[in-house]
Amino acid sequence: MTLHVIILAAGQGTRMRSRLPKVLHPLGGKPLLAHVIDTALQLQPDSIHVVYGHGGAQVREALAQARVDWVEQESQLGTGHAVNQVVPLLADGGAVLVLYGDVPMISATILAPLLEQASAGALSVLTAKVADPDGYGRIVRAADGSVIDIVEHKDATPEQLQIDEINTGFLAAPLSRLRHWLAHLGNDNAQGEYYLTDVVSLAVAERVEVQSVVVDDGDETLGVNDRTQLARLERLYQKRQAEHLMRAGVTLADPGRIDVRGELVAGCDTFIDVNCLFEGRVVLGGDVRIGPNCCIRNATVGDSVEVLANSVIDGAHIGAGCRIGPFARIRPETELAEEVHIGNFVEVKKSRIARGSKANHLSYIGDTHMGAGVNVGAGTITCNYDGANKHLTEIGDDVFIGSDTQLVAPVKVGAGATIGAGTTVTRDVPAARLTLSRSPQKTVEGWQRPVKKPK
Repeated sequence: MTLHVIILAAGQGTRMRSRLPKVLHPLGGKPLLAHVIDTALQLQPDSIHVVYGHGGAQVREALAQARVDWVEQESQLGTGHAVNQVVPLLADGGAVLVLYGDVPMISATILAPLLEQASAGALSVLTAKVADPDGYGRIVRAADGSVIDIVEHKDATPEQLQIDEINTGFLAAPLSRLRHWLAHLGNDNAQGEYYLTDVVSLAVAERVEVQSVVVDDGDETLGVNDRTQLARLERLYQKRQAEHLMRAGVTLADPGRIDVRGELVAGCDTFIDVNCLFEGRVVLGGDVRIGPNCCIRNATVGDSVEVLANSVIDGAHIGAGCRIGPFARIRPETELAEEVHIGNFVEVKKSRIARGSKANHLSYIGDTHMGAGVNVGAGTITCNYDGANKHLTEIGDDVFIGSDTQLVAPVKVGAGATIGAGTTVTRDVPAARLTLSRSPQKTVEGWQRPVKKPK
């Protein structure tokens, strides 16, 4: 069956009180509209059309890589009018599914039955029963239970307002029939708009079967109209991410205090403490321990790694058995081999560090290739920037670097070298030798510390 998906995303979203178009506000680190497009793609449609309006250029720019066709709705005259911006562009045959750019948690599983009913020639609508139907269109059924109408809240009678089954807005229909119904929509209603929901009464009048799918999980059909609703959806979304991780064998110290803004894949028996943030694509191995208040972004972390509290890992690869932190920062293009230790208040940037090397305290390692078994003393820095260009520091295997050393790049340190504490290295260091630059220590005899004069 040919399937065309139409995503309505033209609303202004004035209640968001924002210069950012509503459908670009993030949920789980991704625009609302991007979530809906991803769901549509799971259905493998022949086309996806996004109807945009307010902030259209901004929306198209933000989602320029999306595999969709963009259709502008210059005047916002209702949902029926919006769908009718696309239908004339479609070749005859198949079915149409209508989604909404501000309803991001809908799943392909929920939508599949709608498509089955539409492929059989019916008009299919998705409904939900809610405790508080205020503001929603009501599903009106005949005595035999069949759907005969959808009445918008503002047009409903007092009796219809008591109905607790609401219209979610999602529907699927044969394209040929939808094209015909759209041509007969009117705007004689409280809003003066062309309602897509009016196709239900038109279908009933023509004795076309109207079927419904009642959604069990009302959270999937929740939309976003203001920041309060967005915050509620964010918590629901994060709850789902937490449940998915726990089912995969991950222990969360508190499932309510984790944020996944992207994709997090984790091996079994990994432990994640409270207030941790994961952004982009993050892959954690098995038996990993992540301490509290950590941020990991676009990174891979090997098996049995321990990341201690308040550490940041960004765009890096961490080998198995490493120990990071607390208060460490691993910056992009860093690669740590197995069993590397990066300690408290150590920053590593664009560096490769081989197996078993350690920088445990208060150091900066930037633009460095470091061998295996190296010990970096506290306060050591690689001076990689000359004010215009970055330069490389190369450190061989089994080097011992004393505390408070400055390595002024470009410079090479030979394997097995020892650098004394307080040394400023400006030339290459020979292998297996002691190198130091240190002024002779002296004691001044007879010197006395000044004292305050009496008042």
